[in-house]
Amino acid sequence: MNPFEKIFNYQMLSRLDESNAFALTAQERTWLKTLLADPSADTAFASDTLGKLRGLLEDEASSDIRGIIIEKAKSREKHVYHPLLRPLRRIIAQGRGCHISYRLKNGGERQQFGLPLKLEYSMVKREWYLLWYSTRGRMLMATKLDNVIATEAVDLQSDRAESLHRRAAELLNHRKQQAVIEVIRTYNEELSRILYSFSCFDKTVRYDEQADRYHIVVTYPADEGEYLLSKIRFLGLRVRVAEDDYLKRRMRESSYKALARYGIEQ
Repeated sequence: MNPFEKIFNYQMLSRLDESNAFALTAQERTWLKTLLADPSADTAFASDTLGKLRGLLEDEASSDIRGIIIEKAKSREKHVYHPLLRPLRRIIAQGRGCHISYRLKNGGERQQFGLPLKLEYSMVKREWYLLWYSTRGRMLMATKLDNVIATEAVDLQSDRAESLHRRAAELLNHRKQQAVIEVIRTYNEELSRILYSFSCFDKTVRYDEQADRYHIVVTYPADEGEYLLSKIRFLGLRVRVAEDDYLKRRMRESSYKALARYGIEQ
């Protein structure tokens, strides 16, 4: 059991890394010191951050709870955190290039130079992916972090970095899809719940005051369309797809199949 699992997500790591945050109450400090004694803390924090936290908490009380907590048996699950998240995020933030060594499907290995662009978590496969631009193939690559063996950061000259980022941005724009989801007016009061269903996507909300109607503009990667559809189906009568031909077609197909299952032909 990893005690830091609940805080291992990309946004949380970004906020902690960019700001000076520290637990205020005595209870929080005791809890934090206890968790920092766990071996998983060595991979949860950078060495300088871990040393600073342990130094600040040196005089605080701690409690050993490992002997009194028993975790029930459960099915094997994939953890959200991955050891490569922190170093790769820093490379991306600094705009540096990277030598990436990764495993192939046939069991072999390959190393390429590329530009890391984004870290994405697939809600469908429940796995982290590194989205990067390969200079050899001049294309976008999506590699599972579990298949990445090692990374080595490389400094780029300003003109080289600008060229690579410009080309990568063009390819990223082609990869994005946009859909407009209309909230049925009867369910306007459930807007917060509906927005929560789309929380893993980039989105903006438009409100038509005259019609008292909300439209949610959702931006999503092309390969996450089926996952977005699952969220729309879950919301049922609360929403409908206003714009996006692909999503409309897939919703019609699933509706026809559901009706056919009950002997109703369209």
